[in-house]
Amino acid sequence: MVWVGAITVGILIGIADMFLLANKKSVGKWITVILRDSLISILTAMALADKILGVKNVFAISSQRISYSWKFLGLILAIGIIFLIVSGFIKRVFVFEFNPIKQKRGSFVLKIISTILFALGVAAYTGTLWGKEAFGDLSPDQIIINLNSPIEGTDVGVYISLFSGPVLKTVLFIVLYCTFAFPRYKLVYNKNEKKTVFLPEIVIKIISVVLAVAMLISGCAFGIERFQLTELFDSYLNDSTYIEDNFADPETTEIKFPEEKRNLIFIYLESIENTFFSKDLGGYFEENYMPDLAELSKEGISFSHKESGFGGPFSTFGSGWSVAAMVNMNTGLPMKVPVDGNSYGAPDNFLPGAITLGDILHEQGYEQSVMFGADAAFGGLNFFFESHGNYNILDHKGVIEQGWLSEHYNVWWGYEDDKLYEFAKTELTRLASSNKPFHFVMETADTHAPNGYLSPNAEKKYKSQYANCIYYSQAEAVKFVRWIQQQPFYEYTTIVIIGDHLSMADSFVGDITNYTRTTYNLFLNPPESLQSIPTERTFNRKWAAFDMFPTTLASIGVEISENRLGIGTNLFSGQQTLIERDGLKKVNEELKNRSIFYNNNILVDTETVS
Repeated sequence: MVWVGAITVGILIGIADMFLLANKKSVGKWITVILRDSLISILTAMALADKILGVKNVFAISSQRISYSWKFLGLILAIGIIFLIVSGFIKRVFVFEFNPIKQKRGSFVLKIISTILFALGVAAYTGTLWGKEAFGDLSPDQIIINLNSPIEGTDVGVYISLFSGPVLKTVLFIVLYCTFAFPRYKLVYNKNEKKTVFLPEIVIKIISVVLAVAMLISGCAFGIERFQLTELFDSYLNDSTYIEDNFADPETTEIKFPEEKRNLIFIYLESIENTFFSKDLGGYFEENYMPDLAELSKEGISFSHKESGFGGPFSTFGSGWSVAAMVNMNTGLPMKVPVDGNSYGAPDNFLPGAITLGDILHEQGYEQSVMFGADAAFGGLNFFFESHGNYNILDHKGVIEQGWLSEHYNVWWGYEDDKLYEFAKTELTRLASSNKPFHFVMETADTHAPNGYLSPNAEKKYKSQYANCIYYSQAEAVKFVRWIQQQPFYEYTTIVIIGDHLSMADSFVGDITNYTRTTYNLFLNPPESLQSIPTERTFNRKWAAFDMFPTTLASIGVEISENRLGIGTNLFSGQQTLIERDGLKKVNEELKNRSIFYNNNILVDTETVS
């Protein structure tokens, strides 16, 4: 049947050739043209399928899949049409003639408007595809928050990929559209001294407008669907009292520190998730990409959502990227979209109503430092840490000011993790000599999407660059921890290690199915009273990033009344978390909705509101 279809398509091409291009229409001419066009189309299609598409045994078309049969017939038709067009130009039946038409003002304005609409539609398509590839599954809140935040500190590679990707593609499509919508030449069918213009001016106008409107609507619909913007719209329409009803105010909750305060080192590992362990350890892959972390975990306490093996917190609304994850773990609250013009990225205006981990420790006399390889202004993190705990910020700019890097040094997002660990040792040594309890925070960056940054010192053990980045990064993190464990201050220091959020490297994790992805977590050297808690408190737990707020305080020996802060629960206590009580689905649904309490008490400094 496929060969019958192929021959039929070939005959149709020959007939079209006779009617459109041939002058003499004798029976012999008919037979000759049909045979020639059929053979050229079918044999060329077979050659392309064999040499370019790599189809095996192209002569046995009937043995191929049905989908291939239809593709084969379409390929014959496409080749035939191209052959007819080329033949028409060679025989001068198709010719281009200069179009001297003077544009009327109304017609010109219409074409300009349609070009703008077309450009917006193409930009929506290309921008969405680029955003998904570069950043993974951005939530609606993340998009809005990033648009309201400073862009300093962004990896220069992001800008390069932006211009080489969606910007360049959009410009190319606009050029093609303008070539069609503003034709300087008209295509003429010239046969037997009779000229017929293909696509008259009025037809071009209609097609241009229809194409522009269709591109705008489809492009916007594509972006709205891929970025789930309808969810954001719905959240503005629906109010929820869930946060208010479950909020334990850190300002009024009784919090008791031990007489001898413990130091706290908090290490965020960029995009490090339990998925990267081997299946026998609770991961997804056959290969164990994090053997060193697996070994280190035997020395501490981690909380798993599984009955056995590595597990961690569920990803909840408003926690799926670095800044949001830090907000959740430091405030016990989700990061929600600013409203009424409020911005996260302004001095003294980053969650001004929240009481954070940094605020509590600062009040207790802790000296605090935070270290990033990027510019802390990215996403407004500098404002967050300055206004909530008076941290010493050692970001890209900060280490340059310290004289640790030259003014023009810029690798990856600012400085790479090899440098981060080197500088962290220097800062920890300084903090330990201050005769004050200290809180040191750092975040790695080399495992950031889309492919990570591979250190020149890294072993290229796997074909995937991202896999090599994971392997090297986890090994370096453990080396750093081993260094800390050798220092005199370690005896009274708790180390918290956690993946900040799920990886957005779609090329590496995009095809993962039938597996619940969670981030890595580990508490090393907590107070002796916590080191022998029952295993039922650590396994089969359903929890989220916001539960880290009271849990982190508990890990340094702090007693918290009723074991709750923000909407988080102290996991060491064994008390039910919100997800364990209400279920993940309900918690996410409630957090998506607008919270008047959050808007009026967290996004606004209530002490300054009259």
